[in-house]
Amino acid sequence: MRWSQTFTPTLRDDPAEADAPSHRLLLRAGYVRQLTAGHYSLLPLAVRVRSKIIQIVREEMARIGAQEMLLPTMHPAEIWQRSGRWELMGQEMFRLKDRRGADLALGMTHEEIFATIAQELSSYKQLPQQWYQFQTKFRDEPRPKSGLLRVREFTMKDAYSFDIDQAGLDASFEAYHGAYVRIFERLGIPAIPVDASSGTMGGSGSTEFMCPAEIGEDLVVHSPACGYAANIQKATSRLPKPDDGPGEPAPEPFDTPGVRTIEDLATGYDASGDRQIKTLVYLLEGRLTLVLLRGDHPLNEQKLVDATGATSIRAAAPEEIQDALGALPGSLGAVGVTGHPVIADEALRGRRGMFTGANTDDVHLRGVDVDRDIPVGTWADLREVAAGEPCPRCGEPLRIERAIEVGHIFKLGDRYARALGAEVLDPDGKRVPLVMGSYGIGVERAMAAIVEAHHDDKGIVWPVAVAPFQVAVVIAQSDDAETAAAAEEIYAGLGAAGIEVIIDDRAERAGVKFRDVELTGIPFRITVGRRGLAEGMVEVTTRATGETVKVPPSEVVAHVETLLS
Repeated sequence: MRWSQTFTPTLRDDPAEADAPSHRLLLRAGYVRQLTAGHYSLLPLAVRVRSKIIQIVREEMARIGAQEMLLPTMHPAEIWQRSGRWELMGQEMFRLKDRRGADLALGMTHEEIFATIAQELSSYKQLPQQWYQFQTKFRDEPRPKSGLLRVREFTMKDAYSFDIDQAGLDASFEAYHGAYVRIFERLGIPAIPVDASSGTMGGSGSTEFMCPAEIGEDLVVHSPACGYAANIQKATSRLPKPDDGPGEPAPEPFDTPGVRTIEDLATGYDASGDRQIKTLVYLLEGRLTLVLLRGDHPLNEQKLVDATGATSIRAAAPEEIQDALGALPGSLGAVGVTGHPVIADEALRGRRGMFTGANTDDVHLRGVDVDRDIPVGTWADLREVAAGEPCPRCGEPLRIERAIEVGHIFKLGDRYARALGAEVLDPDGKRVPLVMGSYGIGVERAMAAIVEAHHDDKGIVWPVAVAPFQVAVVIAQSDDAETAAAAEEIYAGLGAAGIEVIIDDRAERAGVKFRDVELTGIPFRITVGRRGLAEGMVEVTTRATGETVKVPPSEVVAHVETLLS
């Protein structure tokens, strides 16, 4: 390939709209262009990188016996309605009608559609089955941002396993877990497997693969000491056992004029946050519910969703709270409350001598015994952990860092098979629903994550496995016939050896060519110039380290082959 014939529109300056390093560099290096918010055109260099990512994923899918398919992106509403996700997906699903008025959706994911194909399976003897595809997905993100990291249209490798029972699903899940570890290692993405919430996917468990990055929108909680890792929506910690003493015989009301916050009560009434019961009020599936936590603990809403299975959740408005409890936020509590469900965080279990609102404005209670005084209907892990808290496994301080989700694998169970009638005969001749798993990797997101992990102040630093070209041959003086001829000979030799090479034959200054090779991230640069040739040498520069060595032209191919090996 000749640089003079490629479409690689590099930019000298950073685009003003780019907020993430990958966004900035993929734009500057001529890999992508934005069509509209959340929709990007992939230019020739990006297509080459994308194809290499896909090939690596294909190889690892083949290694575990997965078969590639290609299913439609436009789905009839009826299939999503049968699974219950037509409404659950909400505004993120692109919906439309055809000329006959039939409701359709642009696929966000393909669990339902693969399950309809699985209806053609008839016997446990055909299992397990592993199916996957590379297909465009559409999600109406309310705030697309960060280039390829949060978009409305993207390519996903989504895979699905079909087994006869939970043991089979566990084996499939482990096979994909291993495949994902290998995929991210080969892509050069430092992905950490973490326990995660299954969210709208449902099922018994899931694992996210998270790439640490300052721009990341997810938070990963982990212990360097023992390897514990979980998404903030799933993470737990080990709390010290409180010493509450014997408690009080009954709650005692006391006036708290002007107290509206946990801090107000702690400052003015000797009630530290860890001795307070924070009462939040939510509408879950339209039903007003009291949610209790320790005063110094924040709620993680996804944990509340997971604990209750609620598909509709919102914080109650002040007027709704006052109508139900008789007080405004700041004086709320669950003591003596009837007619409304109460769900409490595990950190409150067994606590005595606690403080909480009295459901009368400007009045609180002291001496509350949670088990005695509050009708808790459900106990659950609701609180969000904080950095420095003890690890639940080893007790060492936990760390929290930002990360990008680059892959997610789910144990779905039989939810979709039951809804869509995907059943087979088991060994006893009984019809049973298939047990499914779902396994996703965003291809363009992986591309962006690689850049987030591999860049410097000069541009992208692609790992060799995914680079658009392995080597760039730069003619330092393109107007010098001898120099150009020597460069062409090296270029031809590299190509004949099967090395992916591009020659920069543009009538540009050497500095411009060097800048573009560095910006676009090509792993190795061979500089052919008059001065070097006079010494019988050319220069080979490694992009990742900046190291340059001089090599005779006749030895360049062998030297590059050694570098690539």
